[in-house]
Order: sequence, then structure tokens, then C-alpha cells
Amino acid sequence: MLRARSLGLALALFALPAFLGCGSGSETPQPGPGATGQKRIVILTNGPDPYWDTCEVGARKAETDLELAEKGYVLDFQRGNFTDEGQLGPLDQFLQDESVVALGISVFNPDNPNVARKLKQLRDKGVKVVTLDGDVNREKYRDARFGYVGTDNLIGGRELGRAAKALAPDGANFAFFVGSIAAANAVERMQGFVDGSGETFTEVARMDDGGNREKAQSNVKDTLDNNPQTDMLVGIWAYNTPQAVKVVNARDVRDKVKVVCFDAAEDSITAMGKGDVDVMVAQNPYQIGYEGVRLMLGMVEEDQAVVDEFFPEHALEGDKDIFRTELRVIVPDEGSPIEQNAFEEETKFFELKEFQDWLKERGLVSS
Repeated sequence: MLRARSLGLALALFALPAFLGCGSGSETPQPGPGATGQKRIVILTNGPDPYWDTCEVGARKAETDLELAEKGYVLDFQRGNFTDEGQLGPLDQFLQDESVVALGISVFNPDNPNVARKLKQLRDKGVKVVTLDGDVNREKYRDARFGYVGTDNLIGGRELGRAAKALAPDGANFAFFVGSIAAANAVERMQGFVDGSGETFTEVARMDDGGNREKAQSNVKDTLDNNPQTDMLVGIWAYNTPQAVKVVNARDVRDKVKVVCFDAAEDSITAMGKGDVDVMVAQNPYQIGYEGVRLMLGMVEEDQAVVDEFFPEHALEGDKDIFRTELRVIVPDEGSPIEQNAFEEETKFFELKEFQDWLKERGLVSS
């Protein structure tokens, strides 16, 4: 954790304003450059979302800082479409493309044996494979990748649960909303929330939407209709919270329903400023992108010193193949009962204005 914190602080010195045209509107990943003679370091996301725009900014900064082009590499940042096929298709392409030398993938479905099999085939071929933000099922397919770079989602969920408990000390009836209830990060965040909130909290539903915003919004409506006792909505993926806010505002039930969430999407940040979101637990996708590229380059170039920074005692067991990135808790500027001492020492604590200033200094709009 200390390694992650020190590297996260160092990244702040490197940050630059986000550029336009990150490609967040692309629903299907497209083949990257393969005929340029350059070696490709690829990042493949689980789907399109502004969260990944911030990650790409970090990855592109690493591309510049580490002089990838001068060393004969090109960074190919591709977005999935929140389906297994959106990752299996590109993986087939990578297996046929000799220019691909490293892959960082945010796995959409950690239990898909075909995804794990193709990742193993890439490793057998000599491609350096790591997971970013979303891991494989570690009990079944841990050897499909070298290591994981990203949030400890169990801890993140636990921190959100602790924040929720501070908001509702007598307990709450809560519902989870997420793109896929089977995704590793979703499973861990939800379990962490249950652990952190405690026995006085009761789960009434967990709803998935496959990344479809309309479905995400209708899930909130259905939950409130079918479970009128629900008084806390928990957004697990970045886009879920803005959909929940829309429903709460449309029904004018904000005085009865608390909204807590994982990730700090731009719309969620705006909503908190208007009093519509109670707390956010945010990751550092910029750091995930930057460090993911730095690790993959180190692996390709057999720079053991770099690899050891991430995994000093690398082994496919315990946490020896896991590099944890930053977690932050963000609360409204005034009136929140949530206090910093409720969380782990490594977790950063921000009031909203302070967090907005942090983003602005780095040219970012979300995290």
C-alpha cells in the first residue's frame, strides 16, 4: 500500500491537462496499428465510459514520459462494449498479430473460460499480459495473467460501507446497481460494502444492466416500485449513480433516499454539488493507466528493477501479484456526518471543493 501511495503522489507531478478526442463514444474496439513496424502495447477496457477517458490520459502521459515512440512502441488504447464478445474478438486479433507485445485488460467477465484461455495463449506466445482495474477469477484463472494493477475493490467497498454506516447509523435498506453482478470488481465492491456497513443494513436488491444506461435507470425505478422500503441506492459502476439521481429527483424522494457510490463520474460530482449524492469512493484511473503502461514496458524490455517496484516478491498467490492503486473518499463541503477517522489510513479523504481543485489542477473532470 505504501508503494502505491508513493507512486500515486509522484504521478501528480507528471499530470497534464486532458486532451480531447479520447474516443469515449466508440462502442466497439477497433484494430490498432499493425502495419507500422512498431510493437504494440495494448490496453483493452471492459466497455466505453468516461472513467476510461481518464485512464487513457494517464496511459498517454506514460507513453510520452517513457518515450515509447522513440523506443519503437505504439500505445493502442481500445474500448470493449460490456460483453464477452467485445473482448473475445480483439483477443483473437491479438493472437494473430505479431506486433502485439503486451496487453493490459480490464476483464469484463472474470469467470469466462474462453477469455482466460486466450490470455494464456497470448502469454504462451510471449505477450506480456496484466489485468488493469478488473481481474480474472483468481481461484480459477490466476495464471492467465502476470499480475493485477488497480484498486483493491474489497477495501474500496468496505470504505463505502463505512461511509454509509456513518450516514445511517441505525441501518438502511439498500440496493446495488452495476453493469455486471458477476464482474470481479463488482463482486468485491458489493461484498466489501456488506462487510463495512454491518448487520443493521439490509440488502433488498442487486441489479445489473449490461452497461445500458436506460436499463440502469429502469432498474432504479423497478427497485423503488418493488421495494418501497428502499432508502439507500448504491452505485457500483461510474455511470450507475447519475441514473439513480435522475430517478430520485424525478420522484422527489431525495429526503427519503440516500445515494452513495463508487467512482466519481463528472455527473456524480455535479450531483454532489447540488446535494444529490451523499458520498463517493473514487479510484485513480489516471494512475492505473500510467502505471499499467510503465509496468508493461518494463516487462517487455525485461527491466527487472521496474517489475520489482510493482511486485517485489512476485508469485501467483496471496497479494504478491497485486499492485494496489489509490482510493479516495469524497464528501459534500458542508453537513456530512462522515469523518476521515472512519477509514483506513491509506485512504485519502476530500471534501468536494478540495477534490474538484485536485481534478482541475490535472486537467481532469472525473476519476
